[in-house]
Amino acid sequence: MANTTNLNIRVDKELKRKAETIFNELGLNMSTAMNMFLRYSVRYGGIPFELRIEKPNAETLSAIDHVNNNRNMSKTFDSVNALIEDLNT
Repeated sequence: MANTTNLNIRVDKELKRKAETIFNELGLNMSTAMNMFLRYSVRYGGIPFELRIEKPNAETLSAIDHVNNNRNMSKTFDSVNALIEDLNT
């Protein structure tokens, strides 16, 4: 038998519950699933999926700037009826 050690990690309670549900459906427990991830990471030579920071494009950056500076915002309405009337025009 392989020489084993304990690994303690902290995760969000709901994330753990959801992951355990998925692993259980696959016939795995958390320990087996984590061992699979670690073995694949070692075999792959890194994290076995793409990690990147999404950078917004120019259009999205412009929209964020408009919201942050309250420019080019849509109209406001005093009532639902006024909104519906505007939508129907």
